This record gives sequence, C-alpha cells and structure tokens, in this order.
Amino acid sequence: MEQKTKVNAEDGKQEIIITREFDLPLELLFKAYEEVEFIEQWMGTKVLKMESKKHGSYLFETSHKGNVVFRANGTIHEFVPNQKIIRTFEIENMPIGVQLEFLEFEKLTDDTSKLTMQIIYRSEYHRAEQLKLPFANGINIAHNRLQEIMNKIKQ
Repeated sequence: MEQKTKVNAEDGKQEIIITREFDLPLELLFKAYEEVEFIEQWMGTKVLKMESKKHGSYLFETSHKGNVVFRANGTIHEFVPNQKIIRTFEIENMPIGVQLEFLEFEKLTDDTSKLTMQIIYRSEYHRAEQLKLPFANGINIAHNRLQEIMNKIKQ
C-alpha cells in the first residue's frame, strides 16, 4: 500500500522533506498541530506543555505500563496561524539531537490542504540516526490518524 506521507531524504544532505496532502480544510489541518486535544489523539502521546505562540515551548511524553518511553520537547520560534510553525524538536535520550523544523500549511481547495515539513539536523550523521528508526512508516501512520480524527470534526 502506498504511503500518503512522502519522506524525501536526499543523499549528502542534513535535511528531510516531508509532504502530505490532506482531505481537510486548511484551518482543521492547522488546528491538529495547535490544539492539545487533537495532538494527543493523533500523536498518541500526552501533552504536558503546549504554548502555541512565538517563543512558546512544548513537552510531549508517552508512557507504557507506568514507564516513560518517549519524551520530546522544543521551542516555537515562529507561529503564524494557518500558515507556518518554526520550532525545534528534540527526543530526549536519543543520539539524534536537536532538529529544526519548518512546517508550512497550504490551502489547496476549500476542502483540501497540504503540509510541508523541512527538518534540518545538525549533521548527516544525526539525520542517518533518525532514518534508522521506522520514521517514514511512523509519520505516515500518525498522519493517517490525524486525517481520521479531523474528519470527524469537519462533519
């Protein structure tokens, strides 16, 4: 089955470009990245902190049987509703390090929109560490959940 979320990692670069078209109005797609209740659902994680604004920060945590298995945090550098989010992202206790993410939200039609993410890593090595994980499949699954959850709201 073809994955709807496209992950492009060109050799010799420190970046990954992720694109996905959604059958969602632009405002709903952006809301999925802005509001805690939706982030928790589609990412499958607990949002401990979310300041959706310029100079805001966030903290996500996922636990299994009482043990923390994933913590991620970052700072939001730019936040323009329905247009873009620029933020750092760091998974704690992972060799990937801090990454810089540029998320751009684009209206295609009244009922469709596109997300383009450019993720820049400190080095090609750090990007390679990310790509060793089931990253492309994981983000595709998460985006599929995002589409399903936000579909219920648009009805």
